[in-house]
Formats: sequence, C-alpha cells, structure tokens
Amino acid sequence: MKNSLLLILTRNPELGKCKTRLASKVGDKTALDIYQFLLDHTVSFTKELEVEKWVYYSEEIWEDDIWDNKIYQKKLQIGEDLGERMMNAFKEGFQTGFDNIIIIGSDMFHLNQSDLEEAFSRLKDNDYVVGPAEDGGYYLLGMKSLNKKLFQNKIWGTDTVLSNTLKDLKSDEVALLDEKNDVDYYEDIKDIKAFEPFLKHIKE
Repeated sequence: MKNSLLLILTRNPELGKCKTRLASKVGDKTALDIYQFLLDHTVSFTKELEVEKWVYYSEEIWEDDIWDNKIYQKKLQIGEDLGERMMNAFKEGFQTGFDNIIIIGSDMFHLNQSDLEEAFSRLKDNDYVVGPAEDGGYYLLGMKSLNKKLFQNKIWGTDTVLSNTLKDLKSDEVALLDEKNDVDYYEDIKDIKAFEPFLKHIKE
C-alpha cells in the first residue's frame, strides 16, 4: 500500500488521565490497566500493516515504550480539541506527500489488521472511508486530501459526530465500513471475556 499512512492518536497512559468515563465505574487504576491492554492490542494489529505509521501522543513523546521506534514515527498532537488535533495530523501527512491517510484511536478492541487493510483498499476507489461507531461517532476516518470542514463545528464525544460528518460528505464518494464499538464506558466491556480479569472487583 504505497504512499499510504496510518495515523494513531493515543493518550499517554498515566493514572487518572485516561479513560476517565470508564474510571468513574472501575476506578483509575483499573481504567489505566484496561487502557494499557488496549494500547498493546493496537500495537498487535498495526505493527505488521504495510503502510507508514505515525503515533501522535497527547502530552509528550515517550521514546522508550510499546511503540517501537523502528516501526512507528512518534509525534505530538497539536490543537485545542479533538477536531483540531486530527486535522493537524492529516495536514502534516499530506504535506509530507502521502496520498491515502487513515486515522484511528487506540481504544478499539474489535479492530484488526484485516479491517485496516480493507479500509485502505476501499479508499483507493472512494474519496473517503468512514468506520461508524455504535455510539454515534466514528472509529476510523480516511481521505485523499485535507477536508478541513470535517473537523469543524462538531461536538466531539457526542452521538452527533458521525451524522454531521456524513452530511459534510453527502456529495462525495464515501465507503462505510462495518459498525464497531470503541471502549469508553463500563457497559462497553462488561460482557467481553477478554476484560473479565480487569473487572473481578466490580459489582453491578
């Protein structure tokens, strides 16, 4: 997948600073453990993907962590909100010369390498590719040139993000992927076997 770039937005995994909505039910320590588990999972399904890969940290770049410096180029998120941070990441990618760019977060348990390969493949024949999330947002966005309006006038973290994004794209060729669920709340993981070890102490 020549001239293709995967952007991964990540939070520095620090106690009390990640998965705060989940932490309100399971506690800060468990929320951090779960997030680190999700980060490891994200590494597992992206490291072999045959595209360039950039990881954007929320607070500061960590040189010695799970993101192998030989596989991932490390950068810092810039912007006041999620929209600005995503827009600036895409902008940097296009300015570097990439033609096909896809962005994901780092909290997707149900995403795998073949999903990303399909997304890049669909982007070849479409202007955009979007992975709808069950909560009304999206877990993946891909494009061939920077469209700034996708990152403006959105209330990030709400159930209107996907619908408003698709309205912005109504005159474009858009490939929609399968709907998936990201991990924000206890309810998102309570019935998934892989998370059982983290949730033994939780009472319904």
